[in-house]
Amino acid sequence: MMLDTTTLRAAFGVIALTLLVLFYLVTFRHTRSEYSAWWCAALGLFLFGSAAFLLDGSSQQVWANPLGNTLLVAGAASVWSAARSLRTRRPQWWQLALAPAVTAVASALDHPATNDWSGGPVFLALMSLMIGLASREMWLLKPDDSRVHRPLAVVSGLLAAYYFGRWLAFLAEGPTGPVFLRYFGSAPTTLLTMALLVVVSFSMAVLSHEQLTKELSDRATRDGLTGVLNRTTILNLAAVDVRRLRFTRASASLVMADLDHFKAVNDSYGHPAGDAVLQAFAAACSASVRDTDLVGRYGGEEFIIFLPGAGLDRAEAIAGEISRRFSASGVPEGVRFPTVSYGIATNDSGAADLRMMIASADSALYRAKSTGRNRAARGDL
Repeated sequence: MMLDTTTLRAAFGVIALTLLVLFYLVTFRHTRSEYSAWWCAALGLFLFGSAAFLLDGSSQQVWANPLGNTLLVAGAASVWSAARSLRTRRPQWWQLALAPAVTAVASALDHPATNDWSGGPVFLALMSLMIGLASREMWLLKPDDSRVHRPLAVVSGLLAAYYFGRWLAFLAEGPTGPVFLRYFGSAPTTLLTMALLVVVSFSMAVLSHEQLTKELSDRATRDGLTGVLNRTTILNLAAVDVRRLRFTRASASLVMADLDHFKAVNDSYGHPAGDAVLQAFAAACSASVRDTDLVGRYGGEEFIIFLPGAGLDRAEAIAGEISRRFSASGVPEGVRFPTVSYGIATNDSGAADLRMMIASADSALYRAKSTGRNRAARGDL
């Protein structure tokens, strides 16, 4: 026995409501993560969007049908924003609002009082696009960031492909064509989405907890202002690397960087400007090194860059690249960027320990300061 579309939509609404309540109570209230907040928003939009379609065939269809299309696309956009929150900043508000707004206009102009599929091509295309973008964000996550992101990326990609197939079938034969009704109509789509929603929601809960764990780990290991490693963490990680390199007698370099006359920035422009300068310098450091290198804030305006496998020449070149990037950074209007002095030390093919490298780099940094600043000096090791 085939269930009719209205029954399936009602069942979908019940499942979406149940998942929303469970996800909010069990996951969001516990993690308070940005990801879980966006997923709760998506579930709510899917719930009310599906409910609006229950008014198809009534006198309320004229507004309910465009509203349903718009809410479902907004839900898909929320899924995209949730996925982006795991990797980078969420989209701008206009990026999130654009697809629902286009859907609303297309649906409202396509005779919604008599046309059950008003705005159908635009709706299907944008659903495919938003879900496809979410799949891309999941796929771009680093393997260390999550255990379940690849399966979710595949599932999202398949759902995006399904909506793309719906769009093609709709364009080819319309909503009453045999292929569209059999494989891409409202009933099979609601049934498929209902099953995927249950499976995906449990994976979303895992992702939310992973995001919370990552945030807590970042707070414990990262400097709150600049985002680079804090002093304790970089010293611990660098010490581990130095001990590892000692066995292979491989070289490594340590760079101590200090912003020249930084106090004058705070005194002249205020502490917010000083914070912006520190953030710009940290960003320049992170952009100039490899993934295997370490960047940390040693204290105040002083930073450490640890470079496994790099000799003095390479370390000096990286210091120059950091200064170039730093001087080219955007700063608050009217603020003059300070120059930077560097002290560079090497472990002498594994012979020196971290304490000796820091002492040598610190001594070199003092020489760079005392001989005019805005330069790099090499240590004696």
